Amino acid sequence: MLSTARSKGLERAFTSIPSATIPSFLLPAFRVTATRCFSTSPSRASQIGRAALSIPPEVKFEILPPVIKKGAWGTGGPGNLVKVEGPLGSLSMTVPSFVNLEHDTENRKAYVSVQDKEVKKQREMWGTTRAYLQNHILGVSEGHTAILRLVGVGYRATIETTATTVTPEFPGQTFVALKVGYSHPIELPVPKGVKASTPQPTRILLEGVEKEVILSFAAKIRMWRKPEPYKGKGIFVNGETIKLKAKKIK
Repeated sequence: MLSTARSKGLERAFTSIPSATIPSFLLPAFRVTATRCFSTSPSRASQIGRAALSIPPEVKFEILPPVIKKGAWGTGGPGNLVKVEGPLGSLSMTVPSFVNLEHDTENRKAYVSVQDKEVKKQREMWGTTRAYLQNHILGVSEGHTAILRLVGVGYRATIETTATTVTPEFPGQTFVALKVGYSHPIELPVPKGVKASTPQPTRILLEGVEKEVILSFAAKIRMWRKPEPYKGKGIFVNGETIKLKAKKIK
């Protein structure tokens, strides 16, 4: 098998000389290397949108008519409003107009489909809508969590009820105080609906109903000390790992 550089060199050489003068034993190799692709397996779309949604007994799944707001949507208009209620809270989501929902109340299943599978946007939103609904169902029934690990000498985190650098956005808001090597205090307000705790000085546990809000807040915390590849220090989210590099020797 020829490398990329050698195949490009052969291609330039073969295009610059008449094909009659090219040796016959080199023609098959040139054809293979010139048309060789990165992968020989055909591309296949994800089938996650076809999977049925399982609704636990304690979760209430409702499909409501759309709430039309003037100027809020384009020509397609809004779709149905899905409301999910459970022991941990309630969430709602407006699905696109081309997404169809079927609710089987007897078997406690919900099915997601689209009007035209040949349209690229509808195929993309098919699996995305199903994933969002699945996250909402898990959120109101079991909840979502995110664990942050602080790796580094002297790295610590605490949960404070007051802050000196930021003002609270709502009554009873808590703040995540980080000590990750900066001279100034780092205080991050915890979003509404998210519970933050520190089971260990180097661990931060985030709990809540909305997965998107939890992971977004975890990303904000991680931004203060991204994992670096030489000493392996930083803030890691969930099972995140990093490949260490060799130290530069002058």
